[in-house]
Amino acid sequence: MAYNPKVHVIPAKPPKREKRVGIYCRVSTNDADQLNSLAVQVSALTRLVAATPQWLLVDVYMDIASSKTGASRKEFARMLDDCKSKKLEIIITKSISRFGRDTVETLEALRLMRDFGVRVIFEEENIDTDDVDSNLLISVMESVAQSENESRSENIRMGLSFRAANGTSGLYKRKLYGYAKTETGELAIDKGQAQVVRDIFRWYLGGDSVLGIIKKLSDAGIPSPTGIEKWSKRPIEKMLENEKYTGTVTLLDSSTQEYEYKIKDNHPPIITENEFRSVQEEKMKRSNIVIGDSGTHRSNKKYSSKKK
Repeated sequence: MAYNPKVHVIPAKPPKREKRVGIYCRVSTNDADQLNSLAVQVSALTRLVAATPQWLLVDVYMDIASSKTGASRKEFARMLDDCKSKKLEIIITKSISRFGRDTVETLEALRLMRDFGVRVIFEEENIDTDDVDSNLLISVMESVAQSENESRSENIRMGLSFRAANGTSGLYKRKLYGYAKTETGELAIDKGQAQVVRDIFRWYLGGDSVLGIIKKLSDAGIPSPTGIEKWSKRPIEKMLENEKYTGTVTLLDSSTQEYEYKIKDNHPPIITENEFRSVQEEKMKRSNIVIGDSGTHRSNKKYSSKKK
C-alpha cells in the first residue's frame, strides 16, 4: 500500500501581547482642526502599538485642555492613577509638548513614571526612557526648566521696563497718603489728607523735628495712614522725601537698577517743587553727615528743634 505523506505547515504562534500600553494624546482647543489633529494622533499611535507584537493596548487617554498651567487634564490624571495601580507598563505619546504643558509639569510626571516603573516613549523626539537614563533625562529637562524660568523672568522685567519707559506702568498710579483713586484709576487729591501733608511739610520747614510733628498730629487727633492713633517716624520721613507729592513720579529700571524713568505732571501736586527742594535742603542741614575735602564723616552735633 502506497503512502502519500503530506506535510502540514503549522504557523508559529504569535507572541503573547503582554506589555500593557496606554496612549496619551492632547490638543489645546475643540476647534475642528484641533480635533482632527487629535484623531490623527490616536490613529498613528494605535497603529504603532498594533505593529509591535508584545504590546497590548489597554486604554487611550485624550485631553482637550489649554496649555495654560492650571487647566484641567482629567484624562492625564486618570492615566497617572492607572500607572500607579500597575494597570500600565508603557505610555506612548506623540511628543513632549503634547505630554506636558511646560517643562516643570513634564518633569513632575516623568519622576512619577520613574517611581511607578512605567516606561515613557515620545514618538516624535524618538526618546524612550528605557533607552535613556531617566536620571540623566530629568537632569537635562531640569536645566531646560531653569532656562525657561530665567527667560520668563527676563521677559517680565523687560515688560515692566517697557511700560515704565512709555508711561503705561501701573506703578505711576500707585496710591499714597493724600490721594484717592478715581473710577478710571487716576490719582485725585483727597482734600483732608492733602492738608495734613501740607502741614507736615510746613511744620518741618518751620523748624519742627519729626518727633515734634508727631506730637502736633497727636494733639490734633489726626490718625496715621494705617488708621492707628499715633504716627511713627517712618511714614513722616518717607513723606518728606517723596517727590510724588509734587506731581512727579520716578521709577527705577527693575532689570538694570541703573536707569530712571520720570514723568512730570503725572497727577495733581499737593506741594510745590520749591517746597520739596527746600525740605531736602533742610534735611541735609539737619543731618549729622558732613561732606568735606577728605570725604564724608559724621558730625558730633545733632539737630534739635529747641535750638534757635
